[in-house]
Amino acid sequence: MTVRKWNLPLTYKPKIEPVLLGKCRQTIRVCGVSKQKGHGGELVRKAVGDLVRFYVWSGRPYWSTRINLTEYEPLTGAKDILIMRDGLACPPAWPLSLELYLWSHPVCSELAALDGIFPATGEELGRVLRGKNNIPLDGVSAQILRW
Repeated sequence: MTVRKWNLPLTYKPKIEPVLLGKCRQTIRVCGVSKQKGHGGELVRKAVGDLVRFYVWSGRPYWSTRINLTEYEPLTGAKDILIMRDGLACPPAWPLSLELYLWSHPVCSELAALDGIFPATGEELGRVLRGKNNIPLDGVSAQILRW
């Protein structure tokens, strides 16, 4: 298995300092779509063991230089989820159905705390995720990443 390196932007300002101090070691990210020849349209997922590094933009995103905030660190967790408008759906191992946690559920508040969301509530986590991503009615594939 090939170890991949990922450079991820930090755009949620309250999260930057906890990441730098090592207090926040989780992020929730939408899975992108591959543009590689022969793999177009496939979702790109990160895997345990992949290396992740975080950066911020020095000015206007994509028009300014990136400032690396961390060194590469291996991912210790990569859990597939669906971000829905009303909460998070987690596929259980069995049966083949999704378990939906509404934003008000304690699980979402726990994830918010681990993700550096302030205030650490599920409702605020939902607001942040919906504000940074276009969430269609049927949800969007994402991952909970830990390093």
